[in-house]
Amino acid sequence: MKYLSGYDIGSSSVKACLVDAESGKIVASDFFPKEEMKITAVQSGWAEQEPSEWWTNLALAHRSVMQKAGARGDEILAIGVTWQMHGLVLTDRDKRVLRPSIIWCDSRAVPYGEKAFDAIGREKCLSRLLNSPGNFTASKLAWVKEHEPHVFERIDKLMLPGDYIAMKLTGDAAVTVEGLSEGIFWDFKTNTLSDDVLNHYGIPRSFFPEIKPVFGIQGYVSAEAARELGLKEGIPVTYRAGDQPNNALSLNVFEPGEIASTAGTSGVVYGILDKLNYDVQSRVNTFAHVNYTPEQIRLGVLLCINGTGILNSWMKRNLAVEGLSYDGMNHLAAQSPIGAKGLSVIPFGNGAERVLGNRDINCSLHGINFNIHDRRDVLRASQEGIVFSYEYGMEIMREMGIQIHTVRAGRANMFLSPVFVQTLSGLSGATIELYNTDGAAGAAKGAGIGAGFYASHNEAFASLEKLSVVEPDVHSREAYREAYEKWKRLVAIHKQST
Repeated sequence: MKYLSGYDIGSSSVKACLVDAESGKIVASDFFPKEEMKITAVQSGWAEQEPSEWWTNLALAHRSVMQKAGARGDEILAIGVTWQMHGLVLTDRDKRVLRPSIIWCDSRAVPYGEKAFDAIGREKCLSRLLNSPGNFTASKLAWVKEHEPHVFERIDKLMLPGDYIAMKLTGDAAVTVEGLSEGIFWDFKTNTLSDDVLNHYGIPRSFFPEIKPVFGIQGYVSAEAARELGLKEGIPVTYRAGDQPNNALSLNVFEPGEIASTAGTSGVVYGILDKLNYDVQSRVNTFAHVNYTPEQIRLGVLLCINGTGILNSWMKRNLAVEGLSYDGMNHLAAQSPIGAKGLSVIPFGNGAERVLGNRDINCSLHGINFNIHDRRDVLRASQEGIVFSYEYGMEIMREMGIQIHTVRAGRANMFLSPVFVQTLSGLSGATIELYNTDGAAGAAKGAGIGAGFYASHNEAFASLEKLSVVEPDVHSREAYREAYEKWKRLVAIHKQST
């Protein structure tokens, strides 16, 4: 057998997947830890993780899938890596991590991004970076420079989380244009590192490793990594991308007008553009897609909602009776009618939300009546609130010219809930297509493309299995719309008060 291996470095867990290179079918997958990975919040709005924990859990997941598949280390043709976007990993000259990674949902850098947006110039940022500097990786590094100068002066290289994992695999640090664009380091007008960002923040060019292509040889498994993982030394790492571009890849979303979505810890709608474009208020973000080149522009417009699956898990921990599963919660939510009897949940309880102009309005519950509402209504209102936040951002994407007719997603996380899927379809008017895939499987297929095993992305994803299709319920559209408009009015009130 010949396999392709993919690793997905999430904030909740690290997943590994083995794909049969010939058939394209998933042979084995697993994730670690079995409980959600620790996120440290020393202060409100902060979120950090130890990169060493990612590597430890990758090794556990890798060994598990190799055992499940009965695979040998020398049967792996190529490796792909995907990761939680916008994180910051800093290493010294000996490739040792200097501090915990400041991850995607950490909001401490918001003021730095806002200051840079004004200092560099809003029009220049949007036309060249396609975003404001915001709360992204470059701004996180600016926070480190000011508050931890003893760390900043020891930096040899900065990386995104997946770049760190690739370095652990190969021994060599590298980045990609896709990764640099998600960190807001890339100037799309000059197709180089942004002088404006680097000069404003005082970031030396020496901090950046060599730029490698998203698809292609990025390094080879080192002897040390081979011993630790039971692999053959010299296996090529041939693909890397952030989790949302990679999710789109895993759903064979490569061309303009195609839409992908996820609903894990955070929630995302991701659409492909073929021209340089941006939201003038930078409430959604435009990054290089996996197949971006200066000659053939392919950009991903990303709507991200921080408070998605994390709200659902909070509900499970705090409202569900002991032993109640997520499936059981979904069943209870379905017993409440559309609109949850007038109950509304604003789901923004996981830090500053880009779609709200980087405001942090927290999560709140509105309209509860002790005589008519129970746990079922709260669970439904929570899932509807998440969908409403999607629609809130999708309205912005439509303003940019993206037509949202069909949304592709893996049948996982919130997309396992009939209430969530039916509400999303009914409110947006989009057909929802659910597939048997995930980020780790996508990374494995990406590795096959990068290694040249597949001639094209269409060949790589010819075996992609469609599990179900949900069409909009036109008879319920008015009820969904009424509940959404009420929710939107509540959001407007909260925005004004922050």
